[in-house]
Amino acid sequence: MHRYRSHTCGALRKSDAGSTVRLSGWVHRVRDHGGVLFIDLRDHFGITQIVADPDSDCFSTAEKVRGEWVVRIDGEVKPRSEETVNPNLPTGEIEVFAREMEVLSEARELPLPVFGEPDYPEDIRLKYRFLDLRRETLHNNIMTRSEVISSMRRRMASAGFTEFQTPILTASSPEGARDFLVPSRIHPGNFYALPQAPQQYKQLLMVSGFDRYFQIAPCFRDEDPRADRLPGEFYQLDLEMSFVEQDDILNTMEPVVRGVFEEFAKGKPVTEEFPRIPYDEAILKYGTDKPDLRNPIIMQDVSEHFRGSGFKVFANILANDPRGAVWAVPAPTGGSRAFCDRMNSWAQGQGQPGLGYIFWREENGKVEGAGPIAKNIGEERTEAIRVQLGLKPGDACFFAAGDPKKFASFAGDARTRVGEELDLVDRDRFELAWIVDFPFYEWDEEEKKIDFGHNPFTMPRGGLGALENEDPLNIKAWQYDLVCNGYEIASGGIRNHLPEVMVKAFGIVGLDANTVEERFGGLYRAFHYGAPPHGGMAAGIDRIVMLLVGARNLREVTLFPMNQQAADLLMGAPAPASPAQLRELHLRTVAPEKDKD
Repeated sequence: MHRYRSHTCGALRKSDAGSTVRLSGWVHRVRDHGGVLFIDLRDHFGITQIVADPDSDCFSTAEKVRGEWVVRIDGEVKPRSEETVNPNLPTGEIEVFAREMEVLSEARELPLPVFGEPDYPEDIRLKYRFLDLRRETLHNNIMTRSEVISSMRRRMASAGFTEFQTPILTASSPEGARDFLVPSRIHPGNFYALPQAPQQYKQLLMVSGFDRYFQIAPCFRDEDPRADRLPGEFYQLDLEMSFVEQDDILNTMEPVVRGVFEEFAKGKPVTEEFPRIPYDEAILKYGTDKPDLRNPIIMQDVSEHFRGSGFKVFANILANDPRGAVWAVPAPTGGSRAFCDRMNSWAQGQGQPGLGYIFWREENGKVEGAGPIAKNIGEERTEAIRVQLGLKPGDACFFAAGDPKKFASFAGDARTRVGEELDLVDRDRFELAWIVDFPFYEWDEEEKKIDFGHNPFTMPRGGLGALENEDPLNIKAWQYDLVCNGYEIASGGIRNHLPEVMVKAFGIVGLDANTVEERFGGLYRAFHYGAPPHGGMAAGIDRIVMLLVGARNLREVTLFPMNQQAADLLMGAPAPASPAQLRELHLRTVAPEKDKD
């Protein structure tokens, strides 16, 4: 018999009754039932119930073991009685009567419990992540992550893609976040950068004649953490294709992504055909470029109903601001003053002066609007709003007014709030959509200059002609995102592959030709030697797994994450470098000055 096990703790079934077996694993819990000890023995594969009675030679050892001790047990498999069968365990029809027990490793008193998985402070969970990973939910999430990645690889290979690995030590690149810099010992005073994405390398692969590339790529960004983004590093399904247009990429990748979701959705419906929603339409209807389409609420522009009306706040905005608009957020079933007041209080908590509303009720067979706005604009306009929005008695709507660029995000938050408060969101499904036609440029209010709206390597719609003849802020990009349930899970675009377009595009944001050639020399030179039209995308593996397993944040689907302060509590990183290390790198550290009171 093998030194440690003849079977795993998830393998035994009723058909194994009468067999002598050897199991090894962790003591999940111990129960004393009138002198007979029941030990749940756990390994990676499952749990088996062990019985140690006072007549067994190993009973004295069994009395000593505690939670998370590692033990080897030899014993006989016996069927459980009908009333003691555990239908929740694959091994629930049997138990093993222990004849011999060996303690392989003892465990100190645990800093956090494994059995039962109670909520526990995150700093403790991260410091003792090796214990946290023994918990069933997190353990299963990590296994699902591995299976999702395997599924992606199979599907990409079936779609004709070849996996390549691109460098980790590279040059700085403008991907929209800070780089992690790595000092060079051989080149004093110079630094490598960890890649924010393999963007330039995958484009260079297309120029090199490889047709369909993909990679499960590690990416590194020195940015603040949040629930849907880890500090430090993340992984993405990265891909690029040659001689393609936007439709080719979307039509190729949609079945891959849909297949992954269907495989791991556990029966939840998945969008059969992903809608393609222009960016401007997404902002108007949902207030965001990553809408949660499980929420049925669709916002609408109702400006005409307020133009010249008695509600002077909105009427003056429309009269005096050429960009002014009034948007309505419908609230089906929200037609009570109590709910409207709650939403108004919520808006004030968001730093808004309030949230105007109308709600409708039926009086003596007649539908009437109620609330201050309804009184000011009159019955005819109130009814016109109700008809446009398709609302009925018992419904309400809320309003946001001003420059949509300034209030769209708040209106989208209100839409989300209404959907959640009124329980309108169908949480048991995956709703996916492509967002297309992103703005190529945007106005940076802090810097008072034009900047790229998305990926700077994207081809503008209209090419060089658009860059030379159109208002930059009106130019759209061959850029697309894939969203699911309110999260962006992928982003991509058709790339600019022409050097003159590249120079002009960067010139508009203030980088001259020399700077472009200096910063993106490899790509810029490559475009002078026959670059194919190409495009691609990258899908965030962490976010996809988070959605599939229903986790609360990305730390629930990654092995050894940092905390919210970008610190690795398990390994103690970041940490000071030794003087010898700094000398080798020709570096010295300068601590920031403390604020003086």
